[in-house]
Amino acid sequence: MPRRKAFKYEQVKQFKNVFDGFQLLEQTPNYSWLNNTFDPKKPLILELGCGYGEYTTSLAEIFPDKNFIGVDIKGDRLWKGAKFAQDNNLQNVAFLRSDIKKIAELFGPKSVSEIWLTFPDPQPNKPRKRLIYKNFLDIYSKLLKPGGKVFLKTDNREFFEFALEQIQLQKGFKLLNTTFDLYSSDLIEKSFGVQTRYEKKFSELGFKICFLEASRAI
Repeated sequence: MPRRKAFKYEQVKQFKNVFDGFQLLEQTPNYSWLNNTFDPKKPLILELGCGYGEYTTSLAEIFPDKNFIGVDIKGDRLWKGAKFAQDNNLQNVAFLRSDIKKIAELFGPKSVSEIWLTFPDPQPNKPRKRLIYKNFLDIYSKLLKPGGKVFLKTDNREFFEFALEQIQLQKGFKLLNTTFDLYSSDLIEKSFGVQTRYEKKFSELGFKICFLEASRAI
């Protein structure tokens, strides 16, 4: 592991706003950690595969009355978002190092109001690993409150078409809004003007940004 990466990985373990899901899974119940992290009366929003946490922290700044958790399996990536939240005293943000396949054990049933998937890995040769595959949608269905929402942003049209197909096949979800060109549509306000560094880069190169909003059936 490169020295800088190793430094971040070790330092992030000391941040009070970062939790290790692999350790939490050893506790019973596994989601009791949330009781001491946030006000349970406020809506809980997850960003899955959050990377450096840019979207998580940006939404947290826009919506101080909501709680946000960025989830990623790579601890060194979480360092940037966690440090930003710490340096800017964002009390409504936390980060979780976890395998996303395990998150239903870490949050409890019907505890989440929204799930954001912002530019997830399209996994071109491994569709079962895509965060919008039916197995993951089953997990989201368990986590989301009735009427809870899933948002997806991607520049990969093939991946987006796959996502639309998966959601339409899933009985537990209803597709609400969709566009193949977010910034030329009337759905632009639903992304709250937040762009990751990755999104800005590919938008400037002329890639269209696809966006969808789906809800968990009541």
